[in-house]
Parts: sequence; C-alpha cells; structure tokens
Amino acid sequence: MAMVGLFCIVGSDVYLGAKPSGLAPGVRLTPEGVVALGDGQSGLYPWEDVHALTVADVPVKSLKRQAGAVRDLALGMVLDVALAGGVGLTGEDPPMMRVRVETTDGAHELSAYVAAAVGYSQTEADLSRALLSRLTEGAATMATTLAAMSEWGRAQEGGSPRRAEREELLRGWVG
Repeated sequence: MAMVGLFCIVGSDVYLGAKPSGLAPGVRLTPEGVVALGDGQSGLYPWEDVHALTVADVPVKSLKRQAGAVRDLALGMVLDVALAGGVGLTGEDPPMMRVRVETTDGAHELSAYVAAAVGYSQTEADLSRALLSRLTEGAATMATTLAAMSEWGRAQEGGSPRRAEREELLRGWVG
C-alpha cells in the first residue's frame, strides 16, 4: 500500500483517501467509474456520466497538526502501557474528506477517510485535485491515467515514496 497525494494505491487498486476496511466509507476509482464503498454509501458512477470529481475538507500539513499527531502518539503509547495493551488513545476515527461526484443525475456526496495522519502538503493536495479534474476529461484520458497509476502500484514495493517522488508522480499523471 502506498500513498501518493490524496490517493492510496494498493496493487492495481486506486482509492481516493484511505483504503476502506469493513464497513468504513471509501471511494475507489476503477476503469468503469467511481465506486462508493462502505456503510451508508454504495454505488457506481460510470465515468461517462461523471462531469466533475472534487474533494473538500482535505487537511493540509501544518506545524500545529504535526505537533498534535506527535502528542497523540505519545499519549496513546503511555495509555497502552498503563492499560496493559490498552484500547488505543481515543477510539476516534481519522478525519474524513468529502468527495463530490457530479453526474448527469445530479451531485452525489461521498465520504472517505484521510490517509495522511498529519495531513497533506499543499502541493500534493493541489496536484491531486488537478488529477481528479483530469480523470473527468474523457474516456481516453481517464483510462490512460488510471492505468498509469495502477501500473505504478503493481510495481511499487515497500511503503509510500518520499514527498518529492510523490509530487513528481502526481505531476506525471496530471500530464
């Protein structure tokens, strides 16, 4: 599993936000269309019907957000030790992004968990939004772009690449 911008790429599967688990909400991008996953949202929005794909509530990295993540991690470790295996820090879910899919039938609001613990760099968020716009430009563009992302995911070994490489990948996929 690798995170590149707002995308989580697992093998050849491309998700917007974190890959959902169980009944958690999520959004998968397939050659057929945008797939809503999880409890309370389901469906397929074929690319030929999708006019726009946007995201809101994207957390952008900041010093305050990074310090909060470190504090939460440290407090969670202390609680885990104190509770002998504990139940975790707060039991809270990660932040959510709102995904808006505009189709010929109207606008559809979906949710996906954020994959980056401390948020995304502004550059990665902007490039990811540009990439989402590119996916709605037409069938050939969408197919080529998703194929490139999937191919990269299949070849990727290890975790997420460093920031500079992530930004370079996004620039390449945006075209």
